[in-house]
Amino acid sequence: MSNLKHWIWLSLRKGLAGQNAVRLLEHFGTPELAHAADQEAYRMVGGLSNATIQSLMNKSLDQADVVLGDCERYGIQLLTLQDSIYPERLRAIHQPPMVLYWKGRQIAFDNEAAVGMVGSREATPYGVKCAMKLSADLTRKGALVVTGMAQGIDAACVRGALKVGGPVVSVLAGGIDRVYPSYHKNLYEDVAAVGALISEYPPGTDHIGSHFPIRNRIISGLSVGVIAVESARPSGTLLTVNHALEQNREVFAVPGPIDAPQSEGTNRLIQEGCAKLILEADDVLCEFVDKFPGKLRLGGGACLPPEAERQRLEEAAAAAEPRKAPRTREKPTREDQDDLVYLRWADCKEKLTDDQRAVLLAMDGGTVQADDLVERTQIPARRVLSALTLLQIQGYAAEESGKRFRAAVKLKME
Repeated sequence: MSNLKHWIWLSLRKGLAGQNAVRLLEHFGTPELAHAADQEAYRMVGGLSNATIQSLMNKSLDQADVVLGDCERYGIQLLTLQDSIYPERLRAIHQPPMVLYWKGRQIAFDNEAAVGMVGSREATPYGVKCAMKLSADLTRKGALVVTGMAQGIDAACVRGALKVGGPVVSVLAGGIDRVYPSYHKNLYEDVAAVGALISEYPPGTDHIGSHFPIRNRIISGLSVGVIAVESARPSGTLLTVNHALEQNREVFAVPGPIDAPQSEGTNRLIQEGCAKLILEADDVLCEFVDKFPGKLRLGGGACLPPEAERQRLEEAAAAAEPRKAPRTREKPTREDQDDLVYLRWADCKEKLTDDQRAVLLAMDGGTVQADDLVERTQIPARRVLSALTLLQIQGYAAEESGKRFRAAVKLKME
């Protein structure tokens, strides 16, 4: 236990990250010896600031005791850089985390075709749909999706993997006990049940902005490849891609409309040759199927020959052309009504959650804003927005201009 305390003590020193931590461990060999060293010994390491040295001179293990107590309370495991099950993939990166906090299944990453998935928090319905489908297909075909837990693309990736039974891994930018965003509590629990929540930050640590870019190196470090789904320029997504390129990981990108701000980053990655354009899960998995024999399943065989690939890319480029914005209207026109798919309410009730059923019924044949749906259903706004997103993905609802929504199906209530 004292050894674990010293690892926690060392990981909590101010200014001791990246190459400073690597140099200090190489110099002293173990955290215990680093803990026992004096000020002069620290100066011999080189590269340590006065503030870092002063932090190292604080020999108290009280904070480490608090962290261990919190880990026991919340069911969080610890993994240190010296442990045999610490992923070699992650150990080999430029700045491996000294300590990983872990809740859920113990995953042997080095034996997994782990694929990182990242993208914008301000995701479009197109991006959310692509992320969910890709994540579900990757998981179904034997890959392990590694992502974050932010709103937008991260959450869509998590839900896609969970939809087909998981597992999925979420790398966090704060303590595992601090749910962020707060309305993802159920997602946290679901991920921990079938996969793993991972962080280099101890329990009690808030998810702050500066942690996210640092966290991104772990997503790419645990993975054999990284997919960017939607990204503006600049963005945290592109920072993750940079980490992936530095770590010699494969990089993939989902193309988007040429005039969409949220696709500018991904389209540029493809244009500049930094990422392979992908349209489906097999475009990713065919790069790794030989490295993980018997684990990955490809539908329709191996990668397409160059001619077929070129034709498919041309079709994708045509599909990405900008389209006219939909008209704003209070009620669907007769033409729209005629185009609606008729569904028996008894059949679709079984496929929808309680929130989704309530929101769909509350649309009542016209276009409404999210606030109207909150008023009609008396469901909290975050849950209404979540239900709307999933209804759109499943084809039950559509978004009009002006952030208005309408039912995309006609319900038969008998």
